[in-house]
Amino acid sequence: MAVSVELTKEYGYVVLTVVAYAFLNFWMSFQVGAARKKYKVFYPTMYATEAENKDAKPFNCVQRGHQNSVEMMPLFFTTLLLGGLQHPVIAAALGLLYTVARFFYFKGYTTGVRESRHKLGGLNYPAIFGLIICTASFGINLIIREAI
Repeated sequence: MAVSVELTKEYGYVVLTVVAYAFLNFWMSFQVGAARKKYKVFYPTMYATEAENKDAKPFNCVQRGHQNSVEMMPLFFTTLLLGGLQHPVIAAALGLLYTVARFFYFKGYTTGVRESRHKLGGLNYPAIFGLIICTASFGINLIIREAI
């Protein structure tokens, strides 16, 4: 029981959104590398401890900002790519909003002030929720098509 899915030309927007997020993630990883150098936290140490490094908190904020984005990537990519099959323009727009919000979330996280990451960065939550809705819609549509 195979299901065929046709990719529309608009799905290219979804792919470009994935590429945009990949560039953002690449940039964030460079920020962690620069923080490692600046605060003298060398590999394989993932997080600094205050007992060993007086600059543990600012480094950990940069590291954690990136790590949080990496932790969310599977959900983001899955919902973007699957939801985009049925709603490519909506999914791409939500994905772009998520990507921009994640930039601000990261920048806010690096300040060490909890509220800073939620100013514009908090828009990543409704964006990911919208992508979940797009994906659910796609799944329901597949089930209905199969039942008919």
